[in-house]
Amino acid sequence: MTTSLVTGGAGFLGSHLCERILAEGHRVICVDNLVTGRRQNIVPFESQDFLFVEHDITRPLHLDEKIDNVLHFASPASPIDYLELPIQTLKVGSLGTHNTLGLAKAHGSTYLLASTSEVYGDPLVHPQEESYWGNVNPVGPRGVYDEAKRFAEAMVMAYHRSHGLDTRIARIFNTYGPRMRPNDGRVVPSFILKALRSEPMPVFGDGSQTRSFCYVDDLIEGFWRLLASGEHYPVNIGNPHEMTILEFADAVLEATGTEAELDFNPLPEDDPKTRQPDIRRATEILGWTPKVPLSDGLAKTVEYFRSLL
Repeated sequence: MTTSLVTGGAGFLGSHLCERILAEGHRVICVDNLVTGRRQNIVPFESQDFLFVEHDITRPLHLDEKIDNVLHFASPASPIDYLELPIQTLKVGSLGTHNTLGLAKAHGSTYLLASTSEVYGDPLVHPQEESYWGNVNPVGPRGVYDEAKRFAEAMVMAYHRSHGLDTRIARIFNTYGPRMRPNDGRVVPSFILKALRSEPMPVFGDGSQTRSFCYVDDLIEGFWRLLASGEHYPVNIGNPHEMTILEFADAVLEATGTEAELDFNPLPEDDPKTRQPDIRRATEILGWTPKVPLSDGLAKTVEYFRSLL
């Protein structure tokens, strides 16, 4: 049995990752300061081989027991969060990454960084492949998240090259599923909750911008395969099925069986116009492709949000 430390483990993706590691028969240490994570996400795990440590990973963490894997998922991850918490976002991408890399080095752990498609910024290349260096505005309001993740990737590779640390980098594209925070400002919870309440769904711009939505179970499978792969360079993990925001709104209305109008708002500064992963490396290296159709994933996600209401 191995022991994995998951930072941000009480968050949306982190809690699903903890659940998968436990299901594989391994021990989990979950580290979260609960700024955007939620304790209720991990309550079901507390009777298992699971330890919760409430801690801000921008401060050093020392553990005596052997850590086999360090998976760094701590960070505000939605625009509403990192626009309200810009300095904390930069610190968890820099200091948090430094501290977790140091922990992995001290324990001889395998290290996995949860990076993001936001490293591509508002892309000029479509779809986005890992060799694309991106189009990021470093001084724009979204730059605090984009550059924090770009810096984190650079630091991970520096530890790999300088210290021989066994590292992985996952570039995550839009993901959805149960345990998303209802009011985190992202399009999935926003559209679903508004539709369930028969309230106008907020669309930014004209709705022609595109996104590619990956169900959380598929994403976690990608992480699991990446961790076991030995691949050190970034790998896109996301669903290449691209759709406009207006098409996604229609899909949500169909999944909820409701009717709701659209409320058009100005497009936020530096909001990406397109987002679609090139997943050829994930397919070739990991043997991974997403399996869950949007209709099935939305049905499970809608059921979760109905339970909250």
